[in-house]
Amino acid sequence: MSRSSQGPHLPVVVRQSVVGFGVYARRCLKRNTRVGRIRGQIIDDVGYSSDYCMELGGSLSLEPSYPFRYLNHSCEPNCEIIQWEYEGNRSELWLHTRLPVEAGEELKIDYSWPAESAIPCLCGSPNCRGWIIDPIELPLIRA
Repeated sequence: MSRSSQGPHLPVVVRQSVVGFGVYARRCLKRNTRVGRIRGQIIDDVGYSSDYCMELGGSLSLEPSYPFRYLNHSCEPNCEIIQWEYEGNRSELWLHTRLPVEAGEELKIDYSWPAESAIPCLCGSPNCRGWIIDPIELPLIRA
């Protein structure tokens, strides 16, 4: 599955990673680069869950579309998701780089899951928490 993302304007490609698929930079990206808008289906169901969904607050979740549904976790991420708010109660999610990213490097975010959803982390970063969890809730796992 190594195809370009939603057209040539996005600087990413999805390909195999150590944990399934991942999103990789097609070219070097500077710090604070807006990579692309995260689109997908909005689900209004407080109990909804999937391997890819992103919680939006309240009962809303986003089931992201290709390519950003394949963003993997890192305890030291090079990217973050930023919510842009607009007039009329409208908002959008955008992927931005937090650090410079080299061509061919995997783009990763910090999932910051709640303790009840935490699973062992395989990110391999030097400061790995050992769990995919919100850093604030890490003491709950260690207790």
